Amino acid sequence: MRFNRRQVLAAMGASTLVGLPRPSFAAIELTLGDAKITTLSDGNLVLPMEFLLGNLPATDAAPVLAQYGITGDTVEPPCNLTLLQDGTNTVLFDAGSGSGFMPTAGKILDALGAVGLGADDITHVLFTHAHPDHLWGVLDDFDDPVFANASYMIGQAEWDYWTDPATVDSIGAERASFAVGAARRLAAIEDQIEFISGGQEVLPGILAHDTPGHTPGHIAFEVRHGTEAALVVGDAIGNGHLAFARPDWPSGSDQDAETGIATRLRLLDQLATDQMAMVGFHLPEGGLGRVERDGDAYRFVTEV
Repeated sequence: MRFNRRQVLAAMGASTLVGLPRPSFAAIELTLGDAKITTLSDGNLVLPMEFLLGNLPATDAAPVLAQYGITGDTVEPPCNLTLLQDGTNTVLFDAGSGSGFMPTAGKILDALGAVGLGADDITHVLFTHAHPDHLWGVLDDFDDPVFANASYMIGQAEWDYWTDPATVDSIGAERASFAVGAARRLAAIEDQIEFISGGQEVLPGILAHDTPGHTPGHIAFEVRHGTEAALVVGDAIGNGHLAFARPDWPSGSDQDAETGIATRLRLLDQLATDQMAMVGFHLPEGGLGRVERDGDAYRFVTEV
């Protein structure tokens, strides 16, 4: 297994960088046998702190967050999309935010261009879940598919949840727009979607795992080539601080907090035990690393 961290700024041109809050689309690479995983930046989100904390008292979380330099009323999680090239398929895990969610996100086409690819090169898009920063990038500003040559895969449970007309009324007012946006975008690509479930090898070398909690049908993907593997966890492990230091605490970003805790604890234990590489959508430094135990807690290590 070979790990490489490289900057790709030169390929983008200086004008691309003007005004960006994080002036880098660093490509982080991991070689698995004959395949290559590359994590690409879709930018970052800017969220109120309460979205992260939910009902967790800020006084409890503040000392942990301070260790990671996180203070104030907002958090700015990075958004890392995972690209797999195996010689046959060019697979993108999630589609990013597009232009309709936040101005700081939706940069995936720039990131692809920086590694010499375009949207038409993507053969498959595999969704971990259908929150805006993972799904809304499938359509452009004219509601045309961005990845015109791609097939799409999503968990059956995730599809059922977001296409249920009752979801917009049950998800809560602060996330009602998530439901409306997901339903519209999923309807637009319905003819190209294949439904999948945990335990299924969805493409050669890619195994789906049910990881509910963040959303009802969240799926993680194990990419395995030869004896080497990496787990694309999506938002099942949703940040690089509280999720590792206090995985037993509820996360305000999880739609089902208790199920999210159980899933997170299971994944962290598995990843630490197996020392499998992982990619987290909102984890730092490109999101690619591994998990180590730290007493009763865990830590994220970016050197694989």
